[in-house]
Amino acid sequence: MKFNPDNIKEATKADFDAAWNEGKKYVARPGINEQYPRVSLKYGKPHPVFDTIQRLRDAYMRMGFEEYMNPIIVEDRDIHKQFGYEALAVLDRCFYTGGLPRPNVGISDERIGQIKSILGDLNDEGIEKIRQILHSYKKGEIEGDDLVPEMSKELNVPDSKVAVMIDHVFPEFKSLVPVCSQNTLRSHMTSGWFISLGEMVDYCSVPLKLFSVDRCFRREQAEDATRLMAYYSASCVIMDENVSVDEGKAIAAGLLSQFGFSNFTFRPDDKRSKYYVPDTQTEVFAFHPKLVGSKTKYKDGWVEVATFGIYSPSALSQYNIPYPVMNLGMGVERLAMILHDSTDVRALTYPQFQYNISWVMSDSEIASMIYVEDAPVTETGKEIQGAIVRICEMHGNTQSPCEFTAWEGQLFEGNIRVKVVEPEENTKLCGPASMNEVISYKNDILGLPRTSRWDDAFKNGVTSGIRYIDAFAARCAKEIEEGVKNGSGSETRVRIIKVPSEINIRIGPIAQRYITGLKKKIDTRGPVFTTVRMELI
Repeated sequence: MKFNPDNIKEATKADFDAAWNEGKKYVARPGINEQYPRVSLKYGKPHPVFDTIQRLRDAYMRMGFEEYMNPIIVEDRDIHKQFGYEALAVLDRCFYTGGLPRPNVGISDERIGQIKSILGDLNDEGIEKIRQILHSYKKGEIEGDDLVPEMSKELNVPDSKVAVMIDHVFPEFKSLVPVCSQNTLRSHMTSGWFISLGEMVDYCSVPLKLFSVDRCFRREQAEDATRLMAYYSASCVIMDENVSVDEGKAIAAGLLSQFGFSNFTFRPDDKRSKYYVPDTQTEVFAFHPKLVGSKTKYKDGWVEVATFGIYSPSALSQYNIPYPVMNLGMGVERLAMILHDSTDVRALTYPQFQYNISWVMSDSEIASMIYVEDAPVTETGKEIQGAIVRICEMHGNTQSPCEFTAWEGQLFEGNIRVKVVEPEENTKLCGPASMNEVISYKNDILGLPRTSRWDDAFKNGVTSGIRYIDAFAARCAKEIEEGVKNGSGSETRVRIIKVPSEINIRIGPIAQRYITGLKKKIDTRGPVFTTVRMELI
């Protein structure tokens, strides 16, 4: 199929795959992007954490679980109900929510004078409107982000002036200090499950099989390679009259086997959380063959991936839940690290920040940032470009002096003839490096011929798909277009090249910085010695 750039927004994944498999590159349409290179056609890339979340959601639903959302904001009294005497230790790890109080602002004669100096000579009615609006704000009838627009509307004064007036006349707004509430951000999914199940028990029949994959927040002393303050928990519950630890084992095995884990081992969890029945809290260890011999701490193939247990009847009774409940949870980021071969959860979750971890680009990524700079913008120009390349492929080794007509016809309103020429004696039509190809190999960018000497580079590196002659012909065709527009002939030549720009090749700045930072090399030197001449006829 021929992929049309006009349809990029409507294209499906199948369209992208077909276009990508066909050629990987597409010369941009004139008027859309006249600066060649191409529009790269490939399907977008998901974030590893969200990719893992989606796979977990699918896995849970395949096992018959329904998806629910649990409250994120949890009152601290719920933590006391769930944890009893352990509540204070848990709350020490929780983030409390807070907010700015609404000040009780008065308007003195001095302030009235300041207001008028900024907003103009307001009458008594205008001052009264300000007083009423501030009073409504204090009572919560006007939201903070509506205060300035509301005052601007009532006084018929620009927003900017009202904002300046509030800033200069009412310093109370600038001196506000947040006041803590009794609400916390959910530190683990269990806090939400108790609340949700307590609401559902009166109108839902058992068994209930529910899951949720969502954010949790924990006030860590510091973030490091294994922990974040905001993380995702993949949690499920089964509420039934006869639920047992065996069901926890079955759910763990059924869920994790969908991610390639096998040979499960279950061990008592030493933490013994208060909300679990004693001796039911269990850690799940699983074997993953691709971890064997890896550089991670799981090089023996075994990793702790989940914890489950039976909720304590005393904790359940706080929410009038009469049935046993099995809960299983796992950290999404830990699973994502295993699936994506990561050793640092920060780098996995926030790759844009690097976290002093070595920046790694693949040869494929580097090759995708190599492009041709100048290119023809007309279909005829592209035809001329292709004709120049064919002549060089067919007659490049012809002894000079020699010349070959590559193309003849009409371009714009003029008739032209395009030749590839070499007037000097005892050489060839094209230099020995004219067919070199630009590749990324071991993070170097090299211009190499496809000969047996460079088999390993082409086998294990990634080619940009751009040869020197392709880039040179593109520049020739563009200069031919410009020459015809100006009513003159043109001659484009290249000799020994030292840097990519001399052969009309550019390397994206990100790849440049990466290669320079690693002290790798960009070596495109070579004798091309090719000349293209256009004459008007």
